[in-house]
Amino acid sequence: MAGNIVSIREQVAMYKGLTVRYRTAKGRRKVEERQGVVLETYPKLFTLYVESQDSKVSFSYAELLTREVELELLPSNRS
Repeated sequence: MAGNIVSIREQVAMYKGLTVRYRTAKGRRKVEERQGVVLETYPKLFTLYVESQDSKVSFSYAELLTREVELELLPSNRS
């Protein structure tokens, strides 16, 4: 995802209710990669439900812009 915060926010809003794969750096050479469903989008952040952990995680749109977090729509959702 590239561009500006507004375009990223709009794109994430289109993913609402869909399953995505996210990848985020967790510090010193540790990367977390999981699947989740986009639950809600807010002006500054969005939330995902991660079934494997039975929990919610939230990320800011700035993290997508700076590529600290990467989102990928899974093929099963594409039409």
